[in-house]
Amino acid sequence: KARPKRKRSFGPHLDPFMEALHSKDGEERRKARLSLVYLGSEAVDPLMQMLHDPDHEVRWEAAKALGEIADPRSAPALVEILEDSGFDLRWLAAEGLIALGKAGLEPLLEALLKKADSVYLREGAHHVMYDLAHKGFRDQLAPVLAALEGVDPEIEIREPARKALQELGG
Repeated sequence: KARPKRKRSFGPHLDPFMEALHSKDGEERRKARLSLVYLGSEAVDPLMQMLHDPDHEVRWEAAKALGEIADPRSAPALVEILEDSGFDLRWLAAEGLIALGKAGLEPLLEALLKKADSVYLREGAHHVMYDLAHKGFRDQLAPVLAALEGVDPEIEIREPARKALQELGG
């Protein structure tokens, strides 16, 4: 006899909101996201898990919520989403990393060192670093931005990224 598939539980107070992220009703998803944002850091781990959901809308809501919560623990997960095929998700991930400031920069620079050949990652990194260069990180990020805008960014990016990471203390 087949056992019923057990749904993942995030806890009695989080489960209704996490389930509502799967709703076909956009307003219901929005209300669930706002509730999760209100809960703050408590919702971060479950939301990071939702970034791997096969449903695009669920991933969108999770990325949007994580960006609004701006908990540094979400930085590596947001960096990973910079490589998603959906432009809207990549944009939300970049905005979330901008909201994190320095906490978002370090995992982003590390990712650039490992995956300099990823066009989506480089595009997202440019978005994040362009904004953060105007918010107090110009000295560290100007060489990285120049490499991202250069003729051969996948080769030129490694040394400026490594240096920026050192300067930021990573």
